[in-house]
Amino acid sequence: MGYRALVCVVGPLFLILFTIVPYSTALISSPESNPPYPKAISDLKESIVKGFGFQSEEVKISGFDVRDALVGHAVSYEFDLEIDNKVLPFRLLEDVNRWEYVDLPIFHVEQPVGSRDENGVVPVKNKKKSNDVLPVLAPFQLAGPMELWIQDANNMRLSLPYDVDAGVLKKVILADGAVVTVKGARSVSLRHPIDLSLPLNQSSNEFASGLLSLAEQLRRASSSDQETPLLSLRIVGPTSLASTSQSPDNKLKLKRLAPGLVELSSMSKTRSSLSTVDGAMTIVLTPREFTTMWPVTSINGSNANLLGFEKLLTSVLGSKAQEKGSFKVLKADVGAQTYMKIGFGVEKKLKEADLEGLRYPEWRTKPETMRMHFEVLAKVDGEKVIPENVMRVDPIPIEDTVAQNVIAGNVTMSIPMEDTFQPPPSPFTL
Repeated sequence: MGYRALVCVVGPLFLILFTIVPYSTALISSPESNPPYPKAISDLKESIVKGFGFQSEEVKISGFDVRDALVGHAVSYEFDLEIDNKVLPFRLLEDVNRWEYVDLPIFHVEQPVGSRDENGVVPVKNKKKSNDVLPVLAPFQLAGPMELWIQDANNMRLSLPYDVDAGVLKKVILADGAVVTVKGARSVSLRHPIDLSLPLNQSSNEFASGLLSLAEQLRRASSSDQETPLLSLRIVGPTSLASTSQSPDNKLKLKRLAPGLVELSSMSKTRSSLSTVDGAMTIVLTPREFTTMWPVTSINGSNANLLGFEKLLTSVLGSKAQEKGSFKVLKADVGAQTYMKIGFGVEKKLKEADLEGLRYPEWRTKPETMRMHFEVLAKVDGEKVIPENVMRVDPIPIEDTVAQNVIAGNVTMSIPMEDTFQPPPSPFTL
């Protein structure tokens, strides 16, 4: 092949490779090739940097690549207790069962009007992204007497046990004995603070837990005392309120009190009894009340979360748990949340003072920078990403490899001639 023919072949081939190679190397993530941060991720990065107290000239932040972000759902519990005029906040989070790569709308970068996207298309206007499917709580049961304030549930079904058209409900009053199953709720919260009296366990039965005793005490006070306000809960986004039993004997009765306000009462209401011992009221729990917790009767007394919170409350109260007194629940919020975890790196220039006290071998070059890897767990709240926890992640350690002659003092090793083995000649050897 002549020189000119070789140029005619190699030239187009080089142009083809030149246009293909940049797209293949773009798959390798680097600080220069990372796509622009969406606003939610940019705000998350800024809040973390401020929390660490880093200065922009001292460190270099990399990562926060939404392509590596993992998304999961879990139930969060938030409580604010007031004990001896001190407010103690508690934040509890269940473990995320499954992490997935999900393309959330907040991961998208808004294209300004008139600009071109990666495909060269000019958008006419910014499209409003559709909301992601919000996580919901598992179905749970609520028992009266209490009131429910419904929020963001224009299409909520009411089944008693047959569907009833009650219009758009804003408030539902559950009479004593009425029990409903709530489905599709995103969160449940306490609307008004409540007072709970001590000691923690006031039940006459030694097998009843302290929280069950407090809950039953509050229920009986709401049932018998007209001056005690009803327990009031706010439920966000329920899809249905249904009778817990399909039997006609246990169906609920509907009473319309005002537009958007109804009262549900049980046809077969059962009453418990109170007994008095030495002039003091003692709560007598029925077998069902030993295992269920009012007002959430679907929670069993042996529930791991319930037992764990009771142990935590006992440790906080200390000796006051068995003394006369009271404490107040200022806030109680249980909600299904979307969480995200994403990794990032921090590179910091080292100074001479940072290397003092560190013993490095003479043959090893002292580092000029220090690299650290972190992982942030954040809560997705609408268009915002709120950091909850930042953990340092240790990458796979790199082991130092030293040549054998360096260990032996740079001495050349040779094999003695008498140990050399010469194979017999082969007639097929050329």
